[in-house]
Amino acid sequence: MGKAIVKIIVGLVIGAGLWVATMTFDFPPVFRWLFFGYAVLGTVVFLILDAPTMKVMSGGKALVSLLVFYAILCTVFISGASLWPQYDPEDEKGKIVKILKGKPNILDPWKADEVIARTKELDLKAKELTERIKALGTVQGAAGQDAGAAAAVPASAGASGGDVLKIGEEQWQLQECYNCHKLKGEGGKKRGPELDNIGTLLPQEEIAKKILDPKSYKAEGFDAEYDKGKMPDKYKDLMELKDVQALAAWLSTFKNASVNTPKPIKMK
Repeated sequence: MGKAIVKIIVGLVIGAGLWVATMTFDFPPVFRWLFFGYAVLGTVVFLILDAPTMKVMSGGKALVSLLVFYAILCTVFISGASLWPQYDPEDEKGKIVKILKGKPNILDPWKADEVIARTKELDLKAKELTERIKALGTVQGAAGQDAGAAAAVPASAGASGGDVLKIGEEQWQLQECYNCHKLKGEGGKKRGPELDNIGTLLPQEEIAKKILDPKSYKAEGFDAEYDKGKMPDKYKDLMELKDVQALAAWLSTFKNASVNTPKPIKMK
C-alpha cells in the first residue's frame, strides 16, 4: 500500500510539472489536460504492475475475459477521444476559400503545383521590390502610409451601415480573432485583452490602425504580450482595406463599461 501511495504522489507531481511547463510555453488548455492525462495513465500502469497476479484461465472463460477487457479498453479510449476538440479540415478549408473569395490573383491553395510556381514568381518580385525600397530608403514610410491609407478609407464606402457591421462581424469569425480576444463572454485565451468596451477607449480609425500595425498600440497590462509580438502583423496582407474598416466599425460599437477592457497606450 505504501508503494502505491508513493507512485500516486510521483505521478501527480509529474503531471503537475507537465501542466506548468505547457502553461509556461502558452500551450492551449487541451494540451495541458492531454499531458496531465498521460501522467495519470502512466501512474495507473505502474500501479497495475504491483497488482496481485490473476488466476490462470483457459478455454471459453479466458476468451470471454479477453473480449470484455478489450471492450472496456475501447470504450474508455473512444469516450476520452470524443471529449477532445475535433478538427474538421473541410471547415477550415471553407474559411480559407471564403477569405480569398473575390480577391484578384489569388490561387487555389489546394493546387500545390500552381501555388509553388506562383510562390517562386512572387519571391523574385519580392526581392526586386526589396532592392528598390532599400534604394529609396522608404521602408518605414511605406508601412506608415499603408496604415494611414486604411484609416482614410470611409467605413461606409460601397455599403450601408448595417452591411458594414455585418461584414465586420463576419471578419471577426473568418480571421478567428476570438482565439486571442474575448468578446461578449466568448473566446479568448488571455493572449489579448477583452474588447467589450473598446469602442469607448479607441475610435474606429485607430482600431483599424491597430489591426494593420499591431505595434501602434499596447494594451495596458499586456507588456509581455506586446514585446513578444503576440498579435501577428499579417492582416494588412490577408484583408482588404474595406474589410479592415468594417471590422473596426463593428468593434467600435462595443461600449460596455462594465467590462474591464484594458486602456490602449499609443506607441507610434
